[in-house]
Amino acid sequence: MVEILVIAFLALIAIGVPVAFALALAAFTAVGLAGDYPMVVVVKEMFSGLDSFPLLAVPFFILAAEIMSTGAISQTLLRFAGQFVGHLRGGLGYASVLTQTLFAGISGSALADAAGPGAMMTRMMDKGGYDRAYAGALTMSASVVGPIIPPSITMIVYALQDSRVSVGSLFMAGILPGLLISAAMAGVNWHISRKRGYRSAAARPSWAEIGRNSLHAVPALLLIVLVVGGIRAGITTPTEASVLAVFYALLVSIVIYRSMGLRDLWGALHRAAIMSVAVLLILAAARAFAWVLIIEGVPQALAQGVIAMELSPVMFLLMVNLLLIVFGMFMDPLPGVIILVPILAPIAANLGIAPEHFAMVVIVNLTFGLITPPVGGLIFVMASATNQKPGALIRELPPFFAAAIAVLMVLTFVPFFSTWLPRLGGY
Repeated sequence: MVEILVIAFLALIAIGVPVAFALALAAFTAVGLAGDYPMVVVVKEMFSGLDSFPLLAVPFFILAAEIMSTGAISQTLLRFAGQFVGHLRGGLGYASVLTQTLFAGISGSALADAAGPGAMMTRMMDKGGYDRAYAGALTMSASVVGPIIPPSITMIVYALQDSRVSVGSLFMAGILPGLLISAAMAGVNWHISRKRGYRSAAARPSWAEIGRNSLHAVPALLLIVLVVGGIRAGITTPTEASVLAVFYALLVSIVIYRSMGLRDLWGALHRAAIMSVAVLLILAAARAFAWVLIIEGVPQALAQGVIAMELSPVMFLLMVNLLLIVFGMFMDPLPGVIILVPILAPIAANLGIAPEHFAMVVIVNLTFGLITPPVGGLIFVMASATNQKPGALIRELPPFFAAAIAVLMVLTFVPFFSTWLPRLGGY
């Protein structure tokens, strides 16, 4: 049945079927042709994959991000980020990286960050004299911090697959790796800007202007404090924090910034509903796909095979990195987490690898798959949002791939970046 499952999935992906439908149809095909189970079991598993209280946080975080990304909040954060780096050589590139880092603390989604503020920054860089394909490649590479800096939809799903970690501990663990990725992408921008002579025409702002812009941005920036602080202090669960984030986003948008009307709110609700359905459909389909693997004993066989190889923890992590790099070329992060984590996390536990350390290696690696051809979602989102050909963006990506691999190696060999903040926070 596993052979049928894999062949059906690869064939569906090859002809362009969306990932969610390919996962579900592959599961139906495998169960139907094998004949060992009634096909209704696949439907049951899909519903079971969504029958989880913590998953309620996903649509609420998506809605909070849509509300916060509407109107004046986007412009406020752009001004806040640009005032510190906009006057430097390559300043708009640095502003793009910093903006994506700030929005990561609001949205939890790389695709949403790239399509919204990312597309806006790309157009600004294009007008500022940057090559448009480079601007798009930089912005989408910086957008990968969306699922890594909390709040993060991917981390919520990961915590449901591995009982050794909690959403709160993963939120804490993601902060330093996210900042490390942003620093690496800024380093690429420094090198390319010097090589191509990208200069800034912006003047250095006065201290008074910096103070005004920073004060104006405080309400928007407090969202991450509300979410992570509430969970860490034990005041809220992740699901409760997501609901509070929606109400706080409404307060900031309607009362403080006064930038949202009823039409804007309806648009945010509409976009959040569509994105939530897409995410939850992927989760349901991935659950059915993973169920077929489990009943066929794939996790147990793989675990026994790895144990028989007597790998050291470092060699195992390197092998996982290689597996996930290839896997991420064809699969989105969320189904990757649902399918692979129940298989790999117990092996990591047996080897004594800290659960937060392993989680960050997996999440960061799968997230980098969003900028990896041929299925990299960020490539096509950015191409569509900025009216470019995917090939032009891909040609600008090699330096960012190199930076991504460097970050992965640091996270693999230095657990400190993934474990320090969770331990400091008492997890």
